[in-house]
Amino acid sequence: MNAEIVAIGSEMLTPYRQDTNSLYLTGKLNELGVEVIFKSVVGDSREHLTGSATLALSRADIVIFMGGLGPTEDDLTREAVADALGLELARDPEWIKVLEDRFAARKMRMAPNNAKQADVIAGATVLPNANGSAPGQWMSGRYDGRETIIILLPGPPHELKALFEQQCVERLRAKLPVQFIATRELKIALMPESECDARVAPIYKRYPDVQTTILAGAGEIQLHLKTRAASMEAARHRVDELASAMEAVLGASVFSDNGDSMEQIIGYYLQMRGATVAAAESCTGGLVAERVTSVAGSSRYFLGGAVVYSNELKTKLAGVPATLIHEHGAVSSEVAVALAEGIRKRCGSTFGLGITGVAGPGGGTEEKPVGLVFHALAAEDGTSVVERRFMGDRKRIRWYASQQALDMLRRKIV
Repeated sequence: MNAEIVAIGSEMLTPYRQDTNSLYLTGKLNELGVEVIFKSVVGDSREHLTGSATLALSRADIVIFMGGLGPTEDDLTREAVADALGLELARDPEWIKVLEDRFAARKMRMAPNNAKQADVIAGATVLPNANGSAPGQWMSGRYDGRETIIILLPGPPHELKALFEQQCVERLRAKLPVQFIATRELKIALMPESECDARVAPIYKRYPDVQTTILAGAGEIQLHLKTRAASMEAARHRVDELASAMEAVLGASVFSDNGDSMEQIIGYYLQMRGATVAAAESCTGGLVAERVTSVAGSSRYFLGGAVVYSNELKTKLAGVPATLIHEHGAVSSEVAVALAEGIRKRCGSTFGLGITGVAGPGGGTEEKPVGLVFHALAAEDGTSVVERRFMGDRKRIRWYASQQALDMLRRKIV
C-alpha cells in the first residue's frame, strides 16, 4: 500500500517553520512496508484543505493529515476531511468529559471553543492523545471503490509521535500486507551527473522492481536504491545485487556504499591504517579542517594545520620559500606541493594536504581564472598534485576544492 502525508498549517508556508513530522512518519511507514508517494503542505483554508484532501484520497491507499486539530477558528482539518468524504461531524460527549477533566485537574476553566476538539467524523474512531487536548481520528473502509485508511494526527511533534506509536502502528500492521522495504545509498565523488547516469542506467533498467533515484550535490552524486518484498532478506538481496553491479562500473569513484560521508570514510581508513593527516589551506579557508573535525574522534587522526591566506603565512607556517611564491605565484602547482610537504613536515603527520586557488568572485586573471585550484597530497613515497577548474560562486568553488582534496586522500589510503 502507498501513502500520502498532508501537513496542515499556514505557518509552514513561511520561511520560519518547516514540516519535520513527515520525515518521522515516512520512516515509520517504511518500516511497515508502506511507501510514501506524495507529501503536501496546505495553509489554513477550508477550501484548500478540502481540495487537498479530495486529491489525496483519490490517489493514495493511506492518507495522513497532520495538524489543524486545535480549538481555534483556523483549525479546520476535521471539517475539511468531513467535507471531502461527504460526511457529518458529531460532538463526542465522552471526549468532552475528558477535556473538562483535563482542565479541572489544572484548576482551569475550559473555554467554549475547546469543545470543537471533540468533533468526530461520522464512522471515525477517536484516538486518545495522552500529551495534548486534541485527539486523533482513525477511519478505514472502502472509498471510491478501494480500501482506504485515513488518519488525523495533532501537529505538535511530541503529541504526534506518541499518538502514532501508541494508537496507529498496530492498527496499520493489522491492516497491511506483510512487506518489507530495503534501501541502499551509493555516493560517488566528483563525477558529473550525466556521466554517472550514462554508466549505471543500463544496469538499473534491468531492475524495474528497484526504485533508483539520482541526486546531484556539490562534488558528489548520490544513488538511492529502494525496493519492497515479502521478506527483508529478499528485499536486501535485490538492492545489494543492484548496488554491486553499479559499483563494478563506477569503480573507485564510489566512496561510500552505506550513506557515510566523505569525512567519515576518511576517518575510518586513517584509523584502520594508524595514519594521520594535516592540512595547509589557502582558498578553502579551513574548510577541509572543519569537515574532517566534524566527525567525532577525529583527534585520533587529524593533527591540525594552518589557514595560510597571505603569502607571508604560507612561508611562516608551512615553510613555503618566498622565492617559490615570487617565481610561480601563490596559485600554482609548485606552491601547492610546498604547502603539502611543509605542513606534513611541521606537524609530523603521515599525510599533508596543500590547497591554493582562486575562489572568486574577484582576483582571477586570464592565466589564472576564478575557479582554478591546485591540490597536493604529500606522503612518504612522494607528492601528487591535481589541477582543477570549478564552476560556480565562491561558496561552491570552496566546497568543490575541499571535496577534491579529501578525495585525493581517500584514494591514497583505501
